[in-house]
Amino acid sequence: MALSQSDFDKALAVGRPPNVVKLFPNSKALLVSGKVIDRALLAKGHAMTMAANGRNNFVIRGALRAAQRANAAIIIEIARSEGGAAAYCPTNYWNMALQVDAACNEMGITVPVAIHADHYGLKKEADIDFAKVEIPTLFEAGITSIAIDASHMPDDQNLLTNLALAQLVPAWAGLETEVGEIKGAQGLSSANEALFLIQGLNAHNIFPDWIALNNGTTHGIEASGQGIQVELTAGIHEALAPYKISGAQHGTSGNSTERLRQIAARTRTTKANVATALQMISWGLEVNDYGNAILDEAGSFRKVPGVGVTEAMWQQMVAYADERGWKGGNYKKLNLPFEPRLMGQPEAVRERMIGRVEDFVYDLLVNVFNAEGSAPLAVEAILAAGSYDLGVKGKRIEDPADWTGEKIAARAAALDTDKGPAGNFED
Repeated sequence: MALSQSDFDKALAVGRPPNVVKLFPNSKALLVSGKVIDRALLAKGHAMTMAANGRNNFVIRGALRAAQRANAAIIIEIARSEGGAAAYCPTNYWNMALQVDAACNEMGITVPVAIHADHYGLKKEADIDFAKVEIPTLFEAGITSIAIDASHMPDDQNLLTNLALAQLVPAWAGLETEVGEIKGAQGLSSANEALFLIQGLNAHNIFPDWIALNNGTTHGIEASGQGIQVELTAGIHEALAPYKISGAQHGTSGNSTERLRQIAARTRTTKANVATALQMISWGLEVNDYGNAILDEAGSFRKVPGVGVTEAMWQQMVAYADERGWKGGNYKKLNLPFEPRLMGQPEAVRERMIGRVEDFVYDLLVNVFNAEGSAPLAVEAILAAGSYDLGVKGKRIEDPADWTGEKIAARAAALDTDKGPAGNFED
């Protein structure tokens, strides 16, 4: 379905949140709340779109071009570990909206785009005070959606942290929450854990748009082959159905296209995070058909000649990593020091980096995620609401008297959960 210029102009006039309008008053980029993207994919049915981690500018541009080509609504995101105060990426919470808005205007991107602060991670109670200062600055910088991730904490503290910080998120903005750290096959999430979190939030009039689970994936390079557990995911989503919450699929890179098709077709997932695959593809590394980097016998990445960065530049990147002892997933740390060098490459090289990302993202959007044609549905949602604020999907079901601090602690103590091994499971 084609979008008329008239409908686009109307959506542009009413669909951009106030922080976006303030930052970019003359922009023609349709930056929207994460709620808009979720509603579009729900309207499409059995569909999810990509939340592309824009670790570098080439990924951002390639993902946007793919979304335009697929006529699909899309999310550009960065996680706190990637783009927070200790960023290892040139894209961060405070410049991501600026980059996306500029790229959309430059390239004529007209599909709706949400700007998502992914994995705003909190690992201990002391992190909350810092977050209360920092989170408002993200929205001042153009963020339109956020994932509050206190899954590293015990269940009761996860819920209480979400209750404390959700008050800082504008009512119009997209909101994601998480139960269970992403640890692969260890510490898998359960329906009881997910219900505990969502019911506790519901009792206090907080209605997240998405919930992320540990459903068998890992961040970074997927090596185990275990991957997404579709049945587990579908069961948890069904248990949560009365609360009208969608799923956010984390750790998508490295999972087979068939598993991802099943997640789109059989669960309530509308958002699929892709990070590592896009980075590797932009650099020109050899990947399999679902984006997992292929290693040689020595455990080193294999560069495809003539694509991505130049061979000379790749050797510089490898040497830089070797000097610091970086292997495998730690190659992600190359994004920050090498962005200026890559921006200084000839236009043809920059274009082939962007084009490779575009082709990969387009294929996922159209042939795996079923996101094609979701952009007009997002515009329809904006026009139907006549606003950038689509409101909430659910309603209060739980009695707040059953979810006081004391009762939250008692309920959490009664949960029978396996959190898996301790460790640093960064995003």
